[in-house]
Amino acid sequence: MTHSTSTCPDLSTDDPLTQPFQGSSPYDSYVHASVLNSLQHPLTEAADEMGFLVTTQVMELWFTLIAHEWRVARESFVKDDLDAAMDALVRSRRALHALNASWAPISALTPVQFNGFRAAFGKASGFQSAMYRHLEFLLGQKSAALVRAHQGDPSVHEALRGAYREPSLYDEVLLFLHRRGLPVPEHVRERDVTASYAADEGVVEVWRRIYAGPQHDPLLALGELLTDIAELVTRWRQDHVMVVRRAMGAKQGSAGSAGLAWLEQRAAHMVFPELWAARGDV
Repeated sequence: MTHSTSTCPDLSTDDPLTQPFQGSSPYDSYVHASVLNSLQHPLTEAADEMGFLVTTQVMELWFTLIAHEWRVARESFVKDDLDAAMDALVRSRRALHALNASWAPISALTPVQFNGFRAAFGKASGFQSAMYRHLEFLLGQKSAALVRAHQGDPSVHEALRGAYREPSLYDEVLLFLHRRGLPVPEHVRERDVTASYAADEGVVEVWRRIYAGPQHDPLLALGELLTDIAELVTRWRQDHVMVVRRAMGAKQGSAGSAGLAWLEQRAAHMVFPELWAARGDV
């Protein structure tokens, strides 16, 4: 019997990877890893605070990517480019899976562990995330009050005002379906897009017709992809409820929010509601 060990080969001094960089590395110049890695500033000695900070920051990055993909999809629907819209929605679905997995580092915090650093973030709350608000606006869940809350930061406020006034992703999906010959009601097509979207029986009938038709219809595939996205958003909200319930029970939330009760209310809100209603009548 022979025994062998493998070692990682050392790079020679002539290897291009070992040559001194002129300034920061090309990798850092592109990814800005040194900037990202400088943004964690725990305010306590609590062992779990670093995980909380990193988890929250990673989620903000996933929010940014998902919002980007939903905007790409929305503009593709405007152009009647279903293939490009579907590609962007598929990419967003992958990002949503990663977002949901991001809860893992803090998903089992006990009340004592959470209380070890909770006071340090004072009035800060995830409820204040501007990028998450962009996601909700793209889903059709609009709120003028939540736009006003950011008026102290001009660039953030202006971006949110723009998102508030624009049609949601779902608005453009329904307009696209109408142009494909489906009977989306006129009052839905001409609705005030600054109002939160409310389920409409006429739209239920549109999806019912799609789902009862040919099972390889690209529009049915669109419906299933939107359903996947709706489910993943709902699961993220439900996981948020469970994380908070484990860490702090029904205590008042940060910045005086209702905490658990507010999160439970948001988690119960249906995303793309007619897609779910239509399934019971096919």
